[in-house]
Amino acid sequence: MKVSVITHPNSKRPRVEEDLTGMLHVYVAAPPLEGKANMAAIEALAEYYKVKKSAVTLLSGHTSKHKRFEIQGIQPPNLI
Repeated sequence: MKVSVITHPNSKRPRVEEDLTGMLHVYVAAPPLEGKANMAAIEALAEYYKVKKSAVTLLSGHTSKHKRFEIQGIQPPNLI
């Protein structure tokens, strides 16, 4: 499943939240230097979806707040 998220580095309280439009916001304590915030976002998403860190892959947005991840091992929700 592919998900789009907005990351917020240097957050005081790390968490994953969904806003009213369904967009995920990933708040991480790590700074946006040398990929530290990306790794923290991968760890946060793995915990949120209850999968291993190796199942989460950053597809695009390596240097942007808007990122796209692929998460293996879960199915997208059925939309009716």
